[in-house]
Amino acid sequence: MSCRTGEPKAPTFDGDKAYQYLIRQCDFGPRVPGSQAHQRCLNFLTSELKKFDATVTSQPFRQKLPGFENPVTMTNIIASFGLEKAERILLCAHWDSRPWADQDPDSENRDKPIIGANDGASGVAVLLEVARHLQSAEPKYGVDIILFDGEDSGLPGQADSYALGAQHFAKNKDFRYRPAFGILLDMIGDGDLQIYQEENSINYAPKIVKRIRDRAEELGSASFHASSGYQVTDDHLPLLNVGIPCVNLIDFDYEYWHTLADTPDKCSPESLAEVGRVILSLLYE
Repeated sequence: MSCRTGEPKAPTFDGDKAYQYLIRQCDFGPRVPGSQAHQRCLNFLTSELKKFDATVTSQPFRQKLPGFENPVTMTNIIASFGLEKAERILLCAHWDSRPWADQDPDSENRDKPIIGANDGASGVAVLLEVARHLQSAEPKYGVDIILFDGEDSGLPGQADSYALGAQHFAKNKDFRYRPAFGILLDMIGDGDLQIYQEENSINYAPKIVKRIRDRAEELGSASFHASSGYQVTDDHLPLLNVGIPCVNLIDFDYEYWHTLADTPDKCSPESLAEVGRVILSLLYE
């Protein structure tokens, strides 16, 4: 797709580089809030984003999690590019991993924490690769990348126990912060990637859903489908509730969801690249 004169051309997304970011996160182990692996990953993500000349802000908060004896500190990571630009786009993912493999086929594993290669690390990996390009090729929009903590420590049937970082951000955001739209990336690394339109996104941000779908079609991204899929409780809901039109890109048909088998070998550089190309194309349109 051609660019209009004077507009920056979308950089080439490197799926292999994104996959290395995915592996690097998983190498820390399960990124469960309160753990050493969680702290090491926090340090890594913060350091990487600063390398890309982002203005990085940490947003810590403390909360009791189900099954934890004491409250734990969690941290949202906010990386902003082009702070002088009024028109902004929000890109987000969660960087924590689930404390329990409660969907594991082996009942003996269900109290063990998961690596979360797809469910957690994949979205962050894509956003790190996007951030790398934002350093060298400035789009016309300002871009805010938010890595939410505390998304995946919730209990089934208790919606408010999920997306804790997104809830905290939404409750405490500056009332003047009004991005044009947001895109949440969750579970987008599956080797057999199939992204259907998420129901809450269709209901509350239909124009952005269409914009993403049209761009994916222009790019020949076969993993993006025009039909609807699941209604998912995720980090986009608190954003929608405060008036930010945010779309959840998610492949929820993932057999290793919340199991110990959610490991890097189930993910692929090609899937990360397919999503990353769409994101970069939207930023540099």
